[in-house]
Amino acid sequence: MDVRISIIGTGLVGSSTAFALLSAGTSSELVLVDIDRQKAEGDAMDLNHGVSFVSPVQVRAGDFSDCKGSRIVVYAAGANQKPGETRLDLASRNVAILKETIPKLQKACPDAIFLIVANPVDILTYAALKESGLPSHQIIGSGTVLDSSRFRFLLSQHFGVDARNVHAYIVGEHGDTEVPLWSLANIGGADLHHIDFFGKAPLDRQAIFDDVKNAAYQIIERKGATFYGIALAVRRICETILRDEHSVLTVSSRIDGLYGIKDVCLSLPCLVTAAGRETILDLPLSFEEERALRDSASSLRTVLNDLGY
Repeated sequence: MDVRISIIGTGLVGSSTAFALLSAGTSSELVLVDIDRQKAEGDAMDLNHGVSFVSPVQVRAGDFSDCKGSRIVVYAAGANQKPGETRLDLASRNVAILKETIPKLQKACPDAIFLIVANPVDILTYAALKESGLPSHQIIGSGTVLDSSRFRFLLSQHFGVDARNVHAYIVGEHGDTEVPLWSLANIGGADLHHIDFFGKAPLDRQAIFDDVKNAAYQIIERKGATFYGIALAVRRICETILRDEHSVLTVSSRIDGLYGIKDVCLSLPCLVTAAGRETILDLPLSFEEERALRDSASSLRTVLNDLGY
C-alpha cells in the first residue's frame, strides 16, 4: 500500500524528520516542500542517495499540489526560535505563515492528518483548526511527546533502568507552563514512593523537572537549535497513525471541558489511531497538578486572545 507523507518546511527540524521517517521505513513516499525550493531539492537528493540502505521509498521535492493524497502532513514551517526567545514569543510570526499555508494544504489533501510541529505548537495547532475548519481529531500537534520522553530519560538515568520501563507524562503547554504528572509516574508499575529498592539517592523532583522544562533552552544555547529529539518524536507519532496502533501519546489537541479547560489546544495523554486523536484520557490528577494545568491553559488562552482567536 502506497503511503505518502508530506513535510512542510525543510529546516533543521523538517529535514531531520525526513531522515527519521526514511530510516523508519513506514512510508513509500516523502514529499518535501519549502519556500526555498533548492533546499528541499538538496535534501531530497541527499536522502535518495541512501535509499539502498532502507526499505523502498521515494523522496522528492515538490510544492503544495504535490501533497495530494498524503496520509500525513508534517507541518514544520516557520521562523526558528532564537536564543533567549520563548516559544510563545514566536506566535505572531508563525501564525501569519500558517494562515498562508494551511488553505493550500487543505485544498491539496483535505483528508490528511495534519501534524503540527512548528512552535509555539499549541498556538499553531489551534490556529490550524480555526483556519481550516477541520475536525479536532484531524489536526494535532507534537505537543509534549518529546517533553515526556525527556522526563522518562532523566528518571531512567536517576534510577538506572531502561527508559522504556518508565511511565511518566508532561502535560499542558509545550513550553514554560508545562506540568509534570508526578502523581501518576511509575517504573514497572510501582509509583515513585515505592521504589527505594533501587538504592539510589533521593529524587530531586524540582531539579529533574527544571532540566525537562529548560532542555530546549540549554540545547539552543549550545548548538543553536533542537532537531534530533523532535524528529524521533514525530516519527513515533506517524508510526502510531500509520499502523493504527491505538497508542497513548501526549499530543496537543483541542480541549473543551475536561478539567475545567475550554477552547484551547494543549497536551494530555490521548489515544492516537489511524483517525488521528481519538480519545483524550480523563486521568485522576492531583489537586496541584489540575490547578497547574488550568494555569497553563489560561496562559495559552491569553496568547490566543491577543492573536484574535
